[in-house]
Amino acid sequence: MEPINYILNKEAAEQKMQRMALELAEELNEDGIPVVIIGIRNSGTVIAEKIGGLLKQYVSNEIRIISVSMDKSNPTKVELSEAVNFDGLHVIIADDVTNSGKALMYALKPLLEFHPKSIQTLVLVERMHKLFPVKPDYVGLSVATTLQDHIQVEVVDGEVRGAYIN
Repeated sequence: MEPINYILNKEAAEQKMQRMALELAEELNEDGIPVVIIGIRNSGTVIAEKIGGLLKQYVSNEIRIISVSMDKSNPTKVELSEAVNFDGLHVIIADDVTNSGKALMYALKPLLEFHPKSIQTLVLVERMHKLFPVKPDYVGLSVATTLQDHIQVEVVDGEVRGAYIN
C-alpha cells in the first residue's frame, strides 16, 4: 500500500479555514444582512459548518447553514436540504475541493430563481485546471496537479483530518 501524500494536515486545514472565515468577515463588513452558507454534500457541508462556526466569532450577521445534494458526475437533479428565499441575502457556496468546477457551477442552479445580495464560493482545496468557468472567491490551498491526480479531503466524525492526493 502506497503512503498517503498529504497536502494539508488537520492543523493546516484548520488554519486555512480560520483565514477564509476572517476574509469572509471582512467582505461582509457587518452590514447586518443574513448569510446562508450552502455546503455541497458531503464534505462541503462539513466545510460550511466549520466556516459558519468560525464566522460567528467575527460578525453579528445571522448565519444559516444548509446543504445541496447532487450527483457530482451527472448533476441533473440539484436539491437543497431546505427551502430558503435567498432574495437580498448573502450566499456562500462551500465545497471541499474544486476539481472541474462543475459542482460549484451546478450548486448555483437552485439560486437562479432568486435575487441574492451576493453569491460567493469557498473551497478548502482548489485544483489549478478546471473545465468550467468557476474561480472560487475564497481558497484554502491552491494545488497544481495533473488531470489524473485526485484530491481527497478526509473528514472523520464531522472534523477535517486533512487533504491528500491519490
